[in-house]
Amino acid sequence: MSKKAKLVYRPIGLLGGIAAGLVSGAVFKQVWRILAKEDDAPGALQSEYPMREVVIAAAIQGALFAATKAAIDRAGARGFTKLTGTWPGD
Repeated sequence: MSKKAKLVYRPIGLLGGIAAGLVSGAVFKQVWRILAKEDDAPGALQSEYPMREVVIAAAIQGALFAATKAAIDRAGARGFTKLTGTWPGD
């Protein structure tokens, strides 16, 4: 891919990352409410939660973020390819 195309795609990738964070955060809140029957997930520094629960919450949140980011990045790359004819990762 040309340097110009990479430069044009960079803001799209950045916006995709922000969108992934927002979407996965909202999805995680809903999933955690269902799984733990609590409104808020435990934070790493909250002493009232056991280590196991904190780590499980973090793992679920990380997995959701990674999957959401991959889906949004792929959709952005496909849209970019339709507009420009070049794949942004090549």
